[in-house]
Amino acid sequence: MARRRIKGKRAVRKTPRRGKVSRRFREFSEKYVPEERFSAHAKENRRLSDEIISQIYSLGGEADYKEILEATSAMRGKRKEIFSLIDDLIHQRILSKNGKKRYALNANHFMEGILSVNPKGFAFARRLTADSKKTSDKDLFIPAREVASGLHGDRVLLQVTASRRGRFEARVVKVLERAVKHIVGIYRAGGELAGASVIPEDERYPFVVSIAENSTLNAAHGEAVLVELQEWGEEKSRATGRVVEILGDPDSIKVQMEIVIRKFNLPHVFDDKTLKQAESFSDKVELTSDRLDLRDVFHVTIDGETARDFDDAVSVQKTKKGYRLYVSIADVSHYVTPGSSLDQDAWERGTSVYFPTGVLPMLPERLSNNLCSLNPDVDRYAFTAILDFDRNGKRLKSQFAKSVIRSARRLTYTLVRQILVDKDPALRRQNKVLLTPLKWMGELGSELEKQRIARGSMGFEIPETFIEIGPDDTIVSVSKRHRNQAHKIIEEFMLAANEAVAETFALRKFAALYRIHQSPDIVKVAEFAEFVTSMGYYLPGDNYSSKWFNKLLEQTKGTPREYLISNLILRVMQQARYSPDNIGHFGLAAPFYTHFTSPIRRYPDLMVHRALKQMLWPEKKKKSTQATSVPLVEAGEFVSKRERVAVDAEREMEDRLKVRYMADKIGEEFSAIISGITSFGLFVQLTETMLSGAVAITDLTEDSYEFHEKRHTLVAGWSGKTYQIGDLVVVRLVSVDKQKQRINFVLVDGNKTSQIDDERGKNSKADHPPR
Repeated sequence: MARRRIKGKRAVRKTPRRGKVSRRFREFSEKYVPEERFSAHAKENRRLSDEIISQIYSLGGEADYKEILEATSAMRGKRKEIFSLIDDLIHQRILSKNGKKRYALNANHFMEGILSVNPKGFAFARRLTADSKKTSDKDLFIPAREVASGLHGDRVLLQVTASRRGRFEARVVKVLERAVKHIVGIYRAGGELAGASVIPEDERYPFVVSIAENSTLNAAHGEAVLVELQEWGEEKSRATGRVVEILGDPDSIKVQMEIVIRKFNLPHVFDDKTLKQAESFSDKVELTSDRLDLRDVFHVTIDGETARDFDDAVSVQKTKKGYRLYVSIADVSHYVTPGSSLDQDAWERGTSVYFPTGVLPMLPERLSNNLCSLNPDVDRYAFTAILDFDRNGKRLKSQFAKSVIRSARRLTYTLVRQILVDKDPALRRQNKVLLTPLKWMGELGSELEKQRIARGSMGFEIPETFIEIGPDDTIVSVSKRHRNQAHKIIEEFMLAANEAVAETFALRKFAALYRIHQSPDIVKVAEFAEFVTSMGYYLPGDNYSSKWFNKLLEQTKGTPREYLISNLILRVMQQARYSPDNIGHFGLAAPFYTHFTSPIRRYPDLMVHRALKQMLWPEKKKKSTQATSVPLVEAGEFVSKRERVAVDAEREMEDRLKVRYMADKIGEEFSAIISGITSFGLFVQLTETMLSGAVAITDLTEDSYEFHEKRHTLVAGWSGKTYQIGDLVVVRLVSVDKQKQRINFVLVDGNKTSQIDDERGKNSKADHPPR
């Protein structure tokens, strides 16, 4: 068990013992000591050595002396130095000699990677495979001194230098491609002694951008601006650029959204051709011979109160054998054809991005909120999955049709809950026409959920955060968004449609995009199992199937730890992604799964619609399913990446708003749960609002603490007091850092509640049957 002794006010460090140093390590140290200790001559030699390595790499990993010299003017006139450095590289086994004056790079020591820089200066690199520029699983660690001129997101050439505790270390040899051309920052007006500058808003870019006097766009001091970077010197502090856009006052939450949009390089302006094309479509909906007339089927949409685009409508009918479910999805592919300007803009976005302050739609509003939105009392083109189930929710038959529907009502989750669950008398009288359809929906939804859970689908209940924005650009409230039966009904219907479409592709062996989720890494799961066992949970067996995880989720259901354990399980899981290779979906315990139900906001769903049409109506002229002619494998990787970018942007925007919401609550106390423990302190999550913050170890009581890494605990050496993930505590807000998006708390004395002790007793092994 890994342990570290930590003081309440300072960490105790041990000085490593000096031992024998190998010749190779000594040679390496002499060549790669920190740059600040280099002589000018040594720095120049290192620079030239990196140039030699880079040029040989760019020439395919092998080159002769003449090719090395001709590749760059920096080496001309330095014949003797080049020969000496090449000999040195051969001696270090970085190069090998192939014939007379021909040299090959040791491929095992060099690779490309994408930098992920920490604000503290060090970095990690996701390795890229040579064939397709895919990232591999294992990251390389790069000490701060070896990051060189690399910036966050850059594609770089790396040299592996060491291996420690199973992780490889590396150094940046050369920046191959800059990831960032523009940076958002805060403008600082120049004075008599210094010119204007911009301080990057993102801590991962630790430099200042100098702005020429004629390149400021007359920005005011303190405004948020977008800067186009023009030059990167050898030293990061010498970057220069020009202001290309003034965003405004960074204290405005609308400006914060603009900052996030530009930080993540989110497409937010449609091409003029796209807008013109969207406006050119007729409002008229015609029933053609290839479409099924479903306007007499009682469809309804069920969404949130603030939803503006309705891409799915549902209907349930009782049959002799059970139920018939209609899942009608907006037929976006009718309007958005492959290769069109509309399609190209949608492809580049990949998905809509939703912020509390606004939305960046994948499609122009003419489509997303009008022609493709299944608004009530208007005819709309749809693509319908017609699914028959028995009384126990087992699917008997599935068919798909292009259709025309007419939604009867626009319902909200709240209204459905009030009618179906609360059985509000007044609302039931006002909505008599809905009572039977909603009753059937509730019955079928319940049976589908039972079927899904029985097969092992994981029953996560993770509430989302709801941030209410007022009309005056202020944050009114932050609260948990609770799911009710109406959410579950729609979720089950969408899952059923997605599975039916995926199974149809698989059975017909038709090339299409699946939504896949790999099983988690066994080592990670074993470590997780050991940890939750230490928390008092009983987990029989070690097959680590989705049913195994469900047994744990069942034990935490309804307890303060439910959300925490669900989040910890998500950290163990792999990321779901899009791929033409169907391996099933671990989390859903589904052998076939895809995304079919949201083509207004997800490009993969649009691709699936096109593929389904090609499969069902092969006599039609075959067209590509996406904007470009890239293979399905690459298309899956691209849309998966766009999804992750959108999720990261949405999460960052929420974090920015949460920090600003807490700014005027200094000194207030809150109930919280410990969500993480490190050697430098605790992470806590407020139970009412789901906001997260930290408690520094220096702010704990005067005591020494022992950090148990595997058990995620801090144990006080003198008092024996223990802090563990899942403990309920009371915290007081002491500071908020808007720039770094950090919320800092201290523990309130005597704060650990008795609830946690009750829960531990409830989950003790003695209360469970033997293993």
